[in-house]
Amino acid sequence: MSTPSGAIWGRAEQQDFRSRVRGCLLGGAIGDALGAGVSALTLDEIRAAHGEGAVNDFVPAFGRRGAVSAATQLTLFTVDGLIRAQVRRDTGAWHPPTDVHRAHLRWAATQRDWGPDLRRKDGGWLAQEEWLYARRDPTISCLTGLGDTTMGTLDKPKNTIARDSGALVRSAPFGLLVGWEPQLVCQLAVECAVQTHGSPGAYLSAGAFAVIVHALARGETLDAGVQRALAQLTPRPGHQPVSDALQQALGAVRQGIPGPERIAALGEGRTAESALGVAVYCALVAEDIRQGLRLAVNHDGPSAATGTLCGALLGALHGETALPPAWLAELEGRPTLLEIADDFAMEMTQGPALHSPGSAASGWLARYPRG
Repeated sequence: MSTPSGAIWGRAEQQDFRSRVRGCLLGGAIGDALGAGVSALTLDEIRAAHGEGAVNDFVPAFGRRGAVSAATQLTLFTVDGLIRAQVRRDTGAWHPPTDVHRAHLRWAATQRDWGPDLRRKDGGWLAQEEWLYARRDPTISCLTGLGDTTMGTLDKPKNTIARDSGALVRSAPFGLLVGWEPQLVCQLAVECAVQTHGSPGAYLSAGAFAVIVHALARGETLDAGVQRALAQLTPRPGHQPVSDALQQALGAVRQGIPGPERIAALGEGRTAESALGVAVYCALVAEDIRQGLRLAVNHDGPSAATGTLCGALLGALHGETALPPAWLAELEGRPTLLEIADDFAMEMTQGPALHSPGSAASGWLARYPRG
């Protein structure tokens, strides 16, 4: 993988970037939590349980309001892996897919272990967060793909028929690498997706999603981000279902009042590419984050997945201050999300002040070990 060029950061640019990073990660988690309690229900079942207006606020999931699913857990570990890749770059060991894979293996350990193993010196701080040691409906593809230490590749992907959104929903952080070019962002997201999802529709959806987030994090419009994603998809074998889903999402914007009928026509998120299409559509027509997320979770499909994706897009587009405060106040894991968002922003904007080939801040290496 080529080395991306560095960026020059002024104070205003750093503040804007941090706001978009926080917005993306917190927005994705809010969408996840909003959909988690109804993810297995049809729209009729959601209305029967919560009224004709369906879900307008957090409903209990996993024993509490505001709880997140495995999508947010995995996203946190994706960020952890990307920070570690930057820290390890000083050693000459520059291969981000390996670092992200190792991070996802640390997530897999949380699904097996009772709690943090303090004897491990390479775990870093995230793996010591006890609230992450809970199984929150991870996809079978994620569990089996990360069930051993073997890495998948584009030539030999894991779970070749896996078409669900398990890799897609953890891929927003790749788009936050704003100093990278879109083709590198897409390639990294794809290479990390094939560790668990070998269907082209699944791993190319992850690549396209990362490119869209990348455009938003750089201050571009959502429509421009979708066009960039389509440009990245076109040369890749097997892209047509993903490209079609994005084109259909763009076309649905002009087909009338937003509602469940439009989402049903997009496939409701039952495959990775349709989940991407639903999320993009809901973000495009959203009057604000609250309305966009309500649209994204009230349908027959997997509400947590489409809510996660839509929330990440809207959060990256508008920044953290646009997020509904009442939902933030109840969101599970908010301190952890904020902490890793700020660490990521600091690493990407001020990394040379934290570590170099000749020296490193000991506290930073304790948080993100090079081992």
